[in-house]
Amino acid sequence: MLNKQNRIHPAVLDAASDLRKGKVNRREFLRLATLLGTSATMAYAMAGCAPPTGAPAGDSAAAPAAAPAAGGIKRGGTWTSAMLLQLIDHPARLSWLQGGNVVRQISEYLTETGPDNITRPYLLDKWEASDDVKTWTLYLRQDVTFNNGDKMTADDVMFTFGQWLDPDVGSSMLGFLGYIGGMDNIEKVDDYTIRLNLNEPSISLPEDLNQYPAIVLHRSFGGDYIQEPLGTGAFTLKEYKDGERAVFEARKDYWRKAADGGSLPYLDTLTYVSLEHDAAVAAVLAGQIDSMYNPTAADWESLKDTAELAIFPASTAQSLVGRMRIDLEPWDDVRVRQALKLCQDRQKIMDLAYKGQGDLAIDAHVAPIHPDYAPMDIPAYDPEAAKALLEEYAAEKGIELPLKVTLATKNDEGEDLIAQTLKESALAGGFDIALDITDAGGYWDRWTEVDLGITAWTHRPLGTMVLNAGYSLDADGKPVPWNETRWNDAEFMEKLKLANGTLDIEARRAIMAEIEEIFQSRGPVFISFWKNVWNITRKEFQGVVGHPTSYDLMYEVWKDA
Repeated sequence: MLNKQNRIHPAVLDAASDLRKGKVNRREFLRLATLLGTSATMAYAMAGCAPPTGAPAGDSAAAPAAAPAAGGIKRGGTWTSAMLLQLIDHPARLSWLQGGNVVRQISEYLTETGPDNITRPYLLDKWEASDDVKTWTLYLRQDVTFNNGDKMTADDVMFTFGQWLDPDVGSSMLGFLGYIGGMDNIEKVDDYTIRLNLNEPSISLPEDLNQYPAIVLHRSFGGDYIQEPLGTGAFTLKEYKDGERAVFEARKDYWRKAADGGSLPYLDTLTYVSLEHDAAVAAVLAGQIDSMYNPTAADWESLKDTAELAIFPASTAQSLVGRMRIDLEPWDDVRVRQALKLCQDRQKIMDLAYKGQGDLAIDAHVAPIHPDYAPMDIPAYDPEAAKALLEEYAAEKGIELPLKVTLATKNDEGEDLIAQTLKESALAGGFDIALDITDAGGYWDRWTEVDLGITAWTHRPLGTMVLNAGYSLDADGKPVPWNETRWNDAEFMEKLKLANGTLDIEARRAIMAEIEEIFQSRGPVFISFWKNVWNITRKEFQGVVGHPTSYDLMYEVWKDA
């Protein structure tokens, strides 16, 4: 595979030296090396280790599958899973992961971040980064076809970038890729090569290209994906009814091949049925379905001892983020924000809402699993300090305590239990919290608009990625589409831009420590814990992985029955 490696980025050589000296660990080295264009095979070799079980072994996510197990891989069969299904129109506007699991069966991504959190080429053959990570060259595979027979070329990818970066589309990719600066900085070199000339350096580009709204669209896409489901993926869409079910059939002409030279995918049909968690658990136990999307800790507790099921855990940065609209009273006052943070009895919240299955968090949207995370002490529950802050605020405003606020959220991932526990613990701190709890659809329809809410955020491999998507500003100084808090903090933005372009892991962690301090002192979020996550699937299905972002990766799954 060495002939595919044009060059090794100088920062990778520096990191390899740091690895030998014990200044960085293997996970940190592997992440940096692969992001800067080193093949996964070469990166693992430089680190002196082999890929973990369940991770793609080759340089590309599009490489052939591993050798068949004893007895051979079987083709055919149906996989059925429970997952809430909502309205899908433009996939670049998706703001909920379930929709991402629908479109990824039909369409594909330029890159793929595997269960080992290493990002590999997918529809790309490879990429190269300049020394200052401001110029990225993307080389497309030349053997990829859409399900209508058209070859995928740079024109499709240029069209897709145009959709992501169009403010009128309203894609979260505008936040993830804000460092590009616009389509004027994207150059089509030839039919299979694209060059990005970034306004600001960024190390996260390859991982940003695997965000779930980032499927590559056909150049003819008109805006309604369900009506025109053209994609390069392993399955085609047979039926989609939001709130009911989705059915996919295997492509007969899928461009990717199995290790034995045969066709992929192995399964004939995928089906999602739209069920709430309790109904999904009952259906799994009854053998009516084979799996369920993103089981909660309560679901895991109900299913973990069932002999017919296999459980695949994943380390993750998934969280249920409490957030405040800082452009609205009373959350525009830092004392009120600080007071609510102090009202979290974090251990109690995690125990009651998530069966204790997680890690306690600070009030910054950066997790211990992120290589750039700077460890900090977990803040204590302190209602007396909270009440003192509120008394000062109330005296200035001429109002009486308790301060009446409304907390909005949904009820499918334990958010309602967090809300109820916070309501009880915050009373002693001077808050009277009314709860506005709906089903998932009722919250996702308004999640960026409520003044106080709890929003489920999925895993991202780098700490800077979620900060770009959820807390940054666009080129005009306006909050990006997923900046639900409307946070606008000049010092934070300066530090974030610096972190985006800092290759040295220790230096980036030092910058992240400053960012975490800003979040703690005046930020717009409160986070009690980071979630454990699991994939729970019937044992006859092989090739299943536990993915930290709860992605259903189905093109190499097969049924041994």
